[in-house]
Amino acid sequence: MESNIAFLCADIGRQFRKHFSDAARECGPTGAQWRVLLFLQRMPGISQGALAEQMDVEPITACRMVDRLEQAGLVERRRDPRDRRVWQLFLTASAEPVVEELKTIGMEMLDWVTSDLTEEEEALVCSYLMKIRDRFALLDERKQVRETSNG
Repeated sequence: MESNIAFLCADIGRQFRKHFSDAARECGPTGAQWRVLLFLQRMPGISQGALAEQMDVEPITACRMVDRLEQAGLVERRRDPRDRRVWQLFLTASAEPVVEELKTIGMEMLDWVTSDLTEEEEALVCSYLMKIRDRFALLDERKQVRETSNG
């Protein structure tokens, strides 16, 4: 049994992305593109730079993904009214049914892979993973404090 939590989390994420991409292939967008669509639904108006950071990709990579989604009529860029150099990203009306279908596929997959867990077990797993995630947030805060005090 693998006991390295970091490896297990990475492997589960990889497996979920792979199987989700296979299941969502008929929707049209690629795996990276559906991630953009889902981010934009959760964070309408996010800048391209912030999107790249959230997705953990280079800004040029995010730009290319957005270019393709914009050409497909699923995403639109708007100038930030506070900073004309920044592009804000929004889903178009035609993206909404695609995103809803992607979310349905994701929920069905998640329900299936967690079907062997009781509600209590699933709640415990989520609780433990949130504790781990929150510790990373503390590391980020500590890093920012050190950078600010050294700057």
